Amino acid sequence: MANHVSSLKRARQTVAKTAVNRSNKSKLRGTLRQLRESIAKGDHAAATTQYRETASILDKSVQKGVLHKNTASRYKSRLNARVKAVAPKKAA
Repeated sequence: MANHVSSLKRARQTVAKTAVNRSNKSKLRGTLRQLRESIAKGDHAAATTQYRETASILDKSVQKGVLHKNTASRYKSRLNARVKAVAPKKAA
């Protein structure tokens, strides 16, 4: 256990920041799961709407330091490709 005042303060800060990071990661994982479920159902409209929300949360995660920007970009690219694959085929 910490003994110095500064190390006690640092321990308190770590607990608070860990809680915030855990909340942000949980929110991110939840939206990713919802998007993957809507893609699995094959509902293009729902998947498109969910993709916009997920992309927004991915960008916010980068700003908050939860994800690296390239990781978020890779997620968005791959998820967008999966959403486009669910799109209804156009009649020729």
